[in-house]
Amino acid sequence: MRVTSVSEQGSTISNPVIPGFYPDPSVCRAGDDYYLACSSFEYFPGVPILHSRDLVHWTQIGNALDRPGQLRLPQDTASSGGIYAPTLRHHDGRFWLIVTNVSADGNLLVTATDPAGPWSDPILLPGVHGIDPDIAWDEDGNCWCTTAGVGQIRLDPHTGETFGERRQLWSGAPGAKAPEAPHLYRIGDHWYLLIAEGGTERGHGVSIARGSAPTGPFEPCPANPILTHRGTDHPIQNTGHADLVQGPDGSWWMVLLGVRPGGGTPGWHVLGRETCLAPVEWIDGWPVVGELSPVMPAPPWPLQPPAVAPERRDGFDVTELAPYWISLRHRPAEDCSTKERPGWLTLRARGASLDDADVTFVGRRQQHPSCRVRTLVDAAEGRGGLAVRLDENHHYSVEATSGQVQVAARIGPLNTVVASRPSPPGPVVLRVETAPVKTVNDARTGPDLVSLGFEEPDGTFVALASLDGRYLSTEVAGGFTGRVFGMFASTGSVHFDWFDYEPLEG
Repeated sequence: MRVTSVSEQGSTISNPVIPGFYPDPSVCRAGDDYYLACSSFEYFPGVPILHSRDLVHWTQIGNALDRPGQLRLPQDTASSGGIYAPTLRHHDGRFWLIVTNVSADGNLLVTATDPAGPWSDPILLPGVHGIDPDIAWDEDGNCWCTTAGVGQIRLDPHTGETFGERRQLWSGAPGAKAPEAPHLYRIGDHWYLLIAEGGTERGHGVSIARGSAPTGPFEPCPANPILTHRGTDHPIQNTGHADLVQGPDGSWWMVLLGVRPGGGTPGWHVLGRETCLAPVEWIDGWPVVGELSPVMPAPPWPLQPPAVAPERRDGFDVTELAPYWISLRHRPAEDCSTKERPGWLTLRARGASLDDADVTFVGRRQQHPSCRVRTLVDAAEGRGGLAVRLDENHHYSVEATSGQVQVAARIGPLNTVVASRPSPPGPVVLRVETAPVKTVNDARTGPDLVSLGFEEPDGTFVALASLDGRYLSTEVAGGFTGRVFGMFASTGSVHFDWFDYEPLEG
């Protein structure tokens, strides 16, 4: 459960600070504002950009890769392929974002004067090899690009030209797998190289080294890893892939990813890897990460909730979808429109089902363990509905066609209609609810139940099926993403009047 702030004075906050599938956070500060970017994998638009004034309350203000010319995700882009691990920096009056498209184009760089966009067309970086690219500038104006491995090359960020050969810098602890997510900083008298290692599963951790120059050599911190929850019963696990930022009072903070497993053994996390916040102190020239708790002390400055809170309901009354709506690999205007029937979202089918890579799908991330999602759908001209998706092989859906509603489940090679029944005439409200399992009496107990059905005209919920949520978890499906609730079209044209997302207690 994500606990909200329990103090009117803001003396405590809750983790994760950005719940749901917002992994691999990279943060920078510009004046009084903080901006953060995350991985987006196979979803379009790519690289969500979020804004905060206090490091606690975040609002998505755009996406860095929001045009087909910026983001190529071919139809054969695998789920958990696509866009990996951006680094976001503010330098010389501009915002710079470097990222890897593992399914096309490799490493690329975009810039903006306003982080809400528009962002530039990408500069391709054929001379930069490896994922998780980072950029940092030294006092002479040289730009250094460091990638997973951990290796480094000098880069001209304006042209994409590289200079010299890639040099190996540091590989973390001896024997630790997957040294990745490097970030390079000049802090005080030293250059610090922060990395993740141990893999992005339960062994994940954060380590650091320092040197006198951005090119090293680097001396590892004797207290490495400076953060890990491996081998503990902490409610937040898989902690790693971190970035550092300084607050206005001189204090330091770390953003990082973590997951919240639920149920029995081995524990299943369903919301994906989420962005958490932890305090950092500097002792003897090394960062010491404070306690990372579900409820923890707030930063020592006034908390400033977003001026505009996210809407619970989207009535599709504007021509452009809000930035939190995501689709699979692309979103052709002819297949997704709020203009065809004003005040409705119209989806025109491409792929025949959620099993297909090119299904017409518009969704938003699940951000709360307990939530209710509803949409009013008119399927008189086709077939479509509401889905809970992890990937093409793992999804649940409640689908409407003329006079009929059915619940279907895809779990690996198994694909079945679970239940069906006649529906009320005319447009119908489809509904999905999730509820964590509160008491685990059996080690095999799953993390939550997902109930799918529709509403009678008087609002009564007709739950056609309640399905075990473990099958829509990373521990079952694999990959790097989290659940997404979405509207989809299987055949013809399907119209959606509104979409509700409501967090629930418990």
